[in-house]
Order: sequence, then structure tokens, then C-alpha cells
Amino acid sequence: MANRILVTGAKGFVGSALCRRLQDSGCLVRGALRETARCSSHDGSTHDGIEWVILHDQSSEEQTRQSLKGVEVIIHLAARVHVMADTSADPLHEFRKVNVVWTERLARTATAEGVRRFVYLSSIKVNGEQSMIPFTERDLPNPQGAYGRSKWEAEQALAMVSSQTGLETVVIRSPLVYGPGVGGNFLQLLNFLEKGIPLPLAGVENRRSLIYRGNLVDALSCCVHGRLAAGQTYLISDGEDLSTPELIRRLGKALEFSACLWPLPLSMLCGIGQLIGKQAVFDRLLRSLQVDSSKIRKGLDWHPPFSVDQGLAETATWFRARTTNRSMVS
Repeated sequence: MANRILVTGAKGFVGSALCRRLQDSGCLVRGALRETARCSSHDGSTHDGIEWVILHDQSSEEQTRQSLKGVEVIIHLAARVHVMADTSADPLHEFRKVNVVWTERLARTATAEGVRRFVYLSSIKVNGEQSMIPFTERDLPNPQGAYGRSKWEAEQALAMVSSQTGLETVVIRSPLVYGPGVGGNFLQLLNFLEKGIPLPLAGVENRRSLIYRGNLVDALSCCVHGRLAAGQTYLISDGEDLSTPELIRRLGKALEFSACLWPLPLSMLCGIGQLIGKQAVFDRLLRSLQVDSSKIRKGLDWHPPFSVDQGLAETATWFRARTTNRSMVS
């Protein structure tokens, strides 16, 4: 078992749950943050059993080295993700600065400090935005946007560092992650259900792979300790792919709300997406994106500890509590 593990993005949606899981398994956890204000303790001190350090893409070489002292494994979650209304002249350049350049620099410094393994959370967007049949690790990468391209380039950079230094690298490509604390379009969907807004998606016949946060955290932990994980890339999911209307119905059941669905032709839905400038959002609602997670299941004997319904139930419990608290405050 690894002695000390550094987690970047440790206060994030996935990172906070991962740190708790690693602590429960007996690991010493060092959490990396972008700024001191995000932690109630000072840089380098211990709080809630976690040693907190300030480490990000702008950290100096010396700061990075100090943050990595005594670390055996890095789990690199921190990244530049989708930016709403991105006005930068060159979005890909901005993604590369954080997702590629920093990742490679962190990995190279890690080797100099004796870090043994580097677990990298990538994205299924490396494979593409939609699939007619489930993606596998054998498929040629086909990233479409700046984020997906930057994650693929980061994977390539890590492979180069590994070949030059012997650093053990493990890559996990994840589909959409949901669970307590989820944001983005998944949270918007929960809000629609709460308000009883009718959704014209009853006729959609797609299939989407998702992963519950608890399952992702379990897979990341497995990649820390699994001897056979070194040098591997894994695609992961909950193992049950849902159509958009089925997801909405199950979410409604978990929330104890009646999902209001009605059919609208796919061509009209696509046209609406184009008209309102939300084509990418509509594509995710209408198109299929499935992954085959059999490699990690067979190779590491990993099996999701939570079913889809359990994950949706936990998410719904959080959402109801969040809604209740907001009502009490207002």
C-alpha cells in the first residue's frame, strides 16, 4: 500500500470524495489546492487528517518539489475544464497551459523526487463525442474540442515521461461523473425535474455511459494499489448505459417527482439546439456515447461497488437536502 499520496484538485467534486476514501484505506493523504483561502489551515499544515499544500500550474519548481517530498503516488485530478463563454483568442492554448504543460512538468518533477506512480484522470472525450458502438482502449483517439485534445496531449506527454524515466503511469478516461455535489448540465436536469418542466425527449433512443462518483473514486483507488495497472489506460463506467429518457425517469423516481416527458422529432430537437446556440448540449442529450469498461474489470478485478440506481438515489438525497437548505435560507 502506498504510504503518502498527493491528490491535486483535492477540494473538488471528485477530489474531496477521493481523499476521504484514501484516508479510510489507511493512506497518508496530501491535498493540493490552488490557494490558501480554499482551506481552513495554512500551507503545509494538517487539517482533518489531510496535509494541505498549495500547488498549481503557476507554482515554482521549488514549490513543486517541496510539495512532492515523501510522496509515493500522485493522483492528478486538477485540470482546466469547460469554460462557459470562453472569450480567449486561442482556447486550445489556454487548455494546453494547464492540462498539458503543467501535467508534464509535474510528472518530471515527480520522478526527480522519487514518486513511483502517476495516476491521471483523463476524459472519454479523448475517444470522441459520440459512438455508434462502445469505445474501447484500442480505438484510435478522436478528440473534437480543445478540452478533449488537451487531455489526449497530456496522455501522450505522460507516456513520453514514462518511457524516459520509468515513472509508472495509469490513465483513466471517464465519462460524465454524477453524484452529490454535481454541477453543470446534470444539476440543470435535476432543477428541471424539481420544477416539473416538461421535456420533449420521450422519443430519444440513445445510450449514454455515466459513472457515479463513488465508482470513479473506487477505480482511482484501485489504480493506486493495483500492481498490474502500471502503464495502462482504462475506460470506466457504471456498467449500465441509459437512454436520456430512461435517465430522466429514474432520476424522477429517485427524487419522488413525476418526470414529464413528451416526444418531439429528433430533427426538430437538433434544429432547436442550433437555433439557441446549444448544439453541444443537445448532442449530449440526443446522441449515444458508450464505453466498454471490460479491460479494467478483467485486468484489475474491479467492479463498481454502486449500481446506477444507488448512485442516482444518493444524488437525489443530496439534491433534496440542498433544495431544503436553500429554502430555509431564503
